[in-house]
Amino acid sequence: MAELISIKDHIRQIADFPKPGILFYDISTLLADAAAWRETVHQLTRDIRLLQPDRLVGIESRGFLVAAPLAFNLGCGFTMIRKKGKLPGKVIPYSYDLEYGTDTVEIQADAIRPGERVVVVDDLLATGGTLKAAVALLRKVGAEVLAAACIIELAFLDGRAQLDLPITSVVRYEQ
Repeated sequence: MAELISIKDHIRQIADFPKPGILFYDISTLLADAAAWRETVHQLTRDIRLLQPDRLVGIESRGFLVAAPLAFNLGCGFTMIRKKGKLPGKVIPYSYDLEYGTDTVEIQADAIRPGERVVVVDDLLATGGTLKAAVALLRKVGAEVLAAACIIELAFLDGRAQLDLPITSVVRYEQ
């Protein structure tokens, strides 16, 4: 009988990173453990497969680490959403408000076909701002956004409330 793997036990928490008062949820320890990483990818693949997406869209940068193996497992395409100025060629931007200022994410203009069924993937859902911006950008280019998926959800920050679509997460922190 296979041993059960606790994904949460493989996520390191680092206090005061990147600045004082922030508790950072580090997935590098999860990625370093082959069995735990395999189980994480397996769980997300199982949940996303039900949606039958044409493409997965990863959000810079840790979302790439999650979305790429999922897309491979699902036999679908993978596209990147990046911060402003990081993608070559013609891009379509989307600017959004932060607590103190604004930020912009971009997608290559030819990356998504209108009507394409996509799932947005990131490593962590906190306040939902970045995922909300990614969903808005994908809808702007004509994608049918089916859901969002992440490894970690900080439920106490209520990021789900920012999104109008189903969300899959492997690990939830309630506080």
